[in-house]
Amino acid sequence: MLGHSTCPRWYIRLMTSPDDLAALIQNTESGTGPALSLRGHGLTVLPESIAALTELHQLDVTGNQLSSLPESIGRLTRLTRLMADDNQLASLPESLGQLAELEQLFVDGNQLTSLPSALERLARLERLDARGNRLTAVPESLCRLRGLKDLRLGKNLLTSVPESLWRLTGLETLDLSENQLASLSSGIGELSRLRMLDLGHNALTHLPESLGKLTGLSGYLYLSDNRLTSLPASLGKLKVLRYLNATDNKLRTLPETLGGMEALAELRLYNNQLEVLPDSLGQLANLKELHLKNNVLVSLPGSIGGLTRLRKLSLENNRLTSLPESLGGLSRLSELDLRNNRLGALPESLGGLTHLAYLDLRGNLLRSLPSSIGALPNLEKLDLRWNKLSSPPEWLERLERRGCTVYL
Repeated sequence: MLGHSTCPRWYIRLMTSPDDLAALIQNTESGTGPALSLRGHGLTVLPESIAALTELHQLDVTGNQLSSLPESIGRLTRLTRLMADDNQLASLPESLGQLAELEQLFVDGNQLTSLPSALERLARLERLDARGNRLTAVPESLCRLRGLKDLRLGKNLLTSVPESLWRLTGLETLDLSENQLASLSSGIGELSRLRMLDLGHNALTHLPESLGKLTGLSGYLYLSDNRLTSLPASLGKLKVLRYLNATDNKLRTLPETLGGMEALAELRLYNNQLEVLPDSLGQLANLKELHLKNNVLVSLPGSIGGLTRLRKLSLENNRLTSLPESLGGLSRLSELDLRNNRLGALPESLGGLTHLAYLDLRGNLLRSLPSSIGALPNLEKLDLRWNKLSSPPEWLERLERRGCTVYL
């Protein structure tokens, strides 16, 4: 049985037959209660006698070889946190529904094909992680957990989600990535408290306009590796979103409303089929990284000069034939990658990139370079390979003498 101590940290050795299993029980922080860690002990069975530890608040059996949990685990009625990631669990006991105090349940990386209906009785459950299993459906019972704030069901075998999922209006994090979802209903817009949404690595061909109702999205929106040909115009209403990833799709254009995402700090759009960028791009005044490699861009909008906080601009493997003069207004830019385009000349305004440290111009059609590049005070690397320079400018030697690496 568990004991108590006047010390803020106390340890008791738990011995269980038949294997005399040693475990550490630790009151790690004031107020958290006793915690038992059996992490990475090579367990194949968790003994029924675990039920004797009725004062236990946290149980961690992560990284073992458990194929099941004992029904007796339901007697640990004071548990607030149960961690059983990275085992071989094929199912969970119905007795989990008796853990009325449970707030967090972690079962990532197992072999679960379903979740027990008894989970609906966990009225205090706030976080459920079940990534990396074999779930083919989200049970209706799960959608009755109105206190749930964090739900992670990525890397399963889901082809759809029930409409009742959108009634979990307290959700702040929803991970449905790495499944087989082909569509989402407009009901997703009811999750008004969402801060992070991951829909990446599915088979989505379009997104509902109701995504624009998720105005609380402030962290991340992942849409990568789907089959999207366009993004909904309503995304422009996500004014506090800081990170948007829509890479590895089939996007040809972006909505003009994109400029409304005024808090965006990082925008990833590489591996698409983008031919043009909207003029409103220049309104993203807080953008620090813009990733556009592997598209089919032939030009950039002049408004790009409005991205005054931009630090990294990735444009490699496009079809750019020229750059706007306004590019020189990106005074905070430190990395500019233009390799493998069709540039025959560069604007003199590049001399305004006073923070530029890395400039990659490989694989273009350049015959000459603006002298303003030679005056860039912070340039550390200049890559000019595979161009058609008639003769290297003399200022390249000056750059090298002051420590800049130049490749010709």
